[in-house]
Amino acid sequence: MTLHDVARAAGVSLATASRVLGASSRKVAAEYERRVLAAAAELNYTPDLSARAMRGRTDTVALVADDLTTPSIGMVVAAMERQARTVGAFVSVAQTRGVPERQFETVRTLCAFRPRALVLTSTRVEGTARNVRLIEELRAYERSGGRVVIYGSVDLPFDSVRFDDRASARLVGEHLAATGHRRILILSGTPDRAFAAERHAGFVAGLAGGDIDAVECEVSRQGGYDAVMTALAAGRLDGVDAVVGVNDVVAIGALSACRDAGIAVPGRLSVTGFDDVPLASDVTPRLATLALPHAASGARAVEMALAEVVPGRAPIREVVVGTFLPRESCAPRR
Repeated sequence: MTLHDVARAAGVSLATASRVLGASSRKVAAEYERRVLAAAAELNYTPDLSARAMRGRTDTVALVADDLTTPSIGMVVAAMERQARTVGAFVSVAQTRGVPERQFETVRTLCAFRPRALVLTSTRVEGTARNVRLIEELRAYERSGGRVVIYGSVDLPFDSVRFDDRASARLVGEHLAATGHRRILILSGTPDRAFAAERHAGFVAGLAGGDIDAVECEVSRQGGYDAVMTALAAGRLDGVDAVVGVNDVVAIGALSACRDAGIAVPGRLSVTGFDDVPLASDVTPRLATLALPHAASGARAVEMALAEVVPGRAPIREVVVGTFLPRESCAPRR
C-alpha cells in the first residue's frame, strides 16, 4: 500500500496524510488525524523510511553504546525504546566497546542514515586529542539539525544525563560505617573504567576511615568470583567484615565465591553491590546494593533527544544520585 492509498481511504489530501504519518511539525485537525491513522492501520501501511531518509531525517534515535552485554544497559535500552515509541520514533543500537576509533566510525556511519537524534551511552568519551574527530563529527551533526545527548559521566558540549557515581558510592560506604563495618575489601574493577574509579573514591569517602583494602578485577561475575578466591588464598580476607563490589555483577560473583568457600553471608561478612539489576533481588541472600534509576534516566535521555531544538540554549546537565537498598547480604557488625 502507498501513501496515496491511505489518503484516498481516509478522504483527505495526500499532503494531509503525509503530515500525519510523516511526523510533521505542522498541525492537522484531530478528525483528519484520526481518519488517516485508522486508514493506515486498516491498510497495514508502512512508511518508506529509505525514501524519507533521502528527503530529510528519519524518526530513528541512534543509540551508540560501549557494551550491550551488561544487565544495566539492557534496562536502559528497553526504557529508551518505550519512550521513543510514545512519539512514533524507533531506536537503533550499535556497540563500540568504548574504543575511540570505533566510536568515530560508528557515529559517522549512523549520521549518513540521517537519524533524528544520537544518544551516546559512554563513560569513555572525553575532550582529549583521541576524541577530537568524534566531537567534531557530533558538532557537525547538530549543526545539520540533529540532536546529541550523552548518557554517561562526561564533560562535552552536549545535553547529558549522568549518574554521580562518587556521591552514590559514598552512600554505600556511609551505610557500612554506620552499621559497624571496619575492615573492608573493595573489588574495584579496572583502571580503564572511569565509573569504577569514581565509585571506589566514593566508597572510601563514605567509610571515612577503617582498614580498607582493594583488589582490581574484571567487571564481570567471573572477575568478582576470582578476586574473592584470590584474596582468600592470600589471607586478605582475614578479619574482613565487608566485601564491596563495584557493581552488582561483580558482587554476585563474590557471593558465589563465598558460598563455594563456605563463608557465611552475612554471618561471616557482608557483601554489597551497585546498580540494582534485576538479579540482585533474586540471589540468596538478596544483594544489598546502591539502586540507580537506569530505566527512568534512559527514558529521560530519549525525551531530551526528541525535544524541540532551542537555538542558543546552553547544554542541559542532569545529574542523578542513587539510593542504598539494605538487603539481607549486609548485616550490622557488633
